[in-house]
Formats: sequence, C-alpha cells, structure tokens
Amino acid sequence: MGALDFLSDYFTISTPRKKRKAMQTVKIKVKMDCDGCERRVKNAVSNMKGAKSVDVDRKQSRVTVTGYVEPNKVLKKVKSTGKRAEFWPYVPYNLVAYPYVAQAYDKKAPSGYVKNAVQAQPDPNAIDEKLTSLFSDENPNACSIM
Repeated sequence: MGALDFLSDYFTISTPRKKRKAMQTVKIKVKMDCDGCERRVKNAVSNMKGAKSVDVDRKQSRVTVTGYVEPNKVLKKVKSTGKRAEFWPYVPYNLVAYPYVAQAYDKKAPSGYVKNAVQAQPDPNAIDEKLTSLFSDENPNACSIM
C-alpha cells in the first residue's frame, strides 16, 4: 500500500489549498449611545465572513468578535457604520505593575482597566526588580537560605 500511495501523489491533480485564518478574538472600542447604534454595529460585524460570535457591551463601549477574521477588516467594518472605533486599548488593572502612571491611568477607562502603556510596565533591568526576583519563590535560582 505504501508504494501505491507514493505513486498516486504524482498522478493526482490537486489545487493548492488556501491557508485558513487562525481563530482569534478581536476587541474594539466603539462609542455607542443607543440601541440603534448597538444594533447597527452588531449587524455589520455579524454579517462578516468568518465571524462566529459577536458580543456588544454598550456600558463598556466594547465589541468583541470571535472567529476566523482579520482584525483590520473588523475595525474597517465597524468604522463603515459611521462610528469612531479603535482597537481595545485597555488591560486589566491587576496585570500592570504601575497602574497610576500618568500615561496608563485613564478616567474614561471602564472600572478595573487601565491603558496599556509602556511606562506602566516594569523595567527588567531595574535594581528593585532584580532584588525582588532574587528572593522570589518563582525563581528556581533564588537564594535558598531563607
């Protein structure tokens, strides 16, 4: 059977398959004021090819699209509804080392979120970070005297 399979690969005519897009989740910040705005954005995005689920959260001004879609196409589709849109710029509060840095703290952010700013992340070469990780339980090379 191995020889027949090997020879059949040479004699079959096949078209090259397109590479399938990866399943991903795209979060977009969209200012929505009423049910009509919410419905217009949801219908526009849910009719896209590859969109599996669409979640609209008007209170947080967020649209979450899950499926085999490209992020830039989703953003373009949301902008085509006439709404100002951008990719979701916030991260959860507990994932940031310095949440009250001027560039990270945003009064318009939903509760529990801050902006994803470079200044909010710790500097890996900082002395206090090195000393903290020196005695950390997660560091396998840490001091074992304690």
